[in-house]
Amino acid sequence: MRSNMLGKIVSGKVIDKNTNAFFVQVSGVTFELNNVELTQEEPLKLGDIVKGFVYENKNHKHVMTQFYPFAQEDQYGWSTVTEVRKDLGVFLDIGLKDKDVALSLDDLPLDKSRWPKKGDRLLVRLETDHKDRIWAKLADGDVFTQLAANYPNNLMNKELTGTVYLTYEIGAFLITTDFYLAFIHESQSYRPLRLGEQVTGRVIGNSQYGRLNMSVLPRNYEEIDDDAQMILVSLNRESTKSLPFCDRSDANLIKQHFGISKSAFKRALGHLLKAKLITVDNDAGVISLFDKVENDE
Repeated sequence: MRSNMLGKIVSGKVIDKNTNAFFVQVSGVTFELNNVELTQEEPLKLGDIVKGFVYENKNHKHVMTQFYPFAQEDQYGWSTVTEVRKDLGVFLDIGLKDKDVALSLDDLPLDKSRWPKKGDRLLVRLETDHKDRIWAKLADGDVFTQLAANYPNNLMNKELTGTVYLTYEIGAFLITTDFYLAFIHESQSYRPLRLGEQVTGRVIGNSQYGRLNMSVLPRNYEEIDDDAQMILVSLNRESTKSLPFCDRSDANLIKQHFGISKSAFKRALGHLLKAKLITVDNDAGVISLFDKVENDE
């Protein structure tokens, strides 16, 4: 096979057919073009030249389709995460019914807590390597700068929804549904934001770089006291986002772990529960970050 043929829109000659499909030869390689993968109005016949996207499907069969994927070699498209493999990367639905494409772990954050989850969306293009394997490649910051629209001046305290396209320890960059660029500093989120995650936050200012500054902390987060914030920080440091404490925990254990009295601890839990930032399971004796519980469910 000609190197780097797959993952592209090419033209080939119809050399055979059966009831369900045509067989198209491209540079000596035969691709199956199923009848249901045709979009052209003109009926095909033997000897015709036909154009389509060629790839190897999940059954390792060479196929052609005229339903082009969202992402292509020279075109970025939004694709949905279908599977996460910690040893490989994530797989994306790019619009092919019988193949998902991998985004390598080499292109993902080193901190796996910032990796996308199933259902998250990434803007990618396709790239074919020397072994004819098709990979997804993330759009970089320059691509989003080109996509961006200028935001109006009346957005202060307005809620906007956007998708995270870059995430670092200092915070996350996102593009809103209105194509405004925004930044959420790590202090304005009580957990690391994931690549590809859709988040809703409010505008708290704008930066000198032409981006909005946003916060995903609920307004009532600002009203919780230092004890409550300290408990949130402690929970976020745990890989399980949970701690073995609750209203009934021993006062001495609370003092040893948090350095506060049991009454102060219970008061802080009350504030966090009211703000819907944690859940408390008194039967199990566990407190958890609210987001952790939602994701588990």
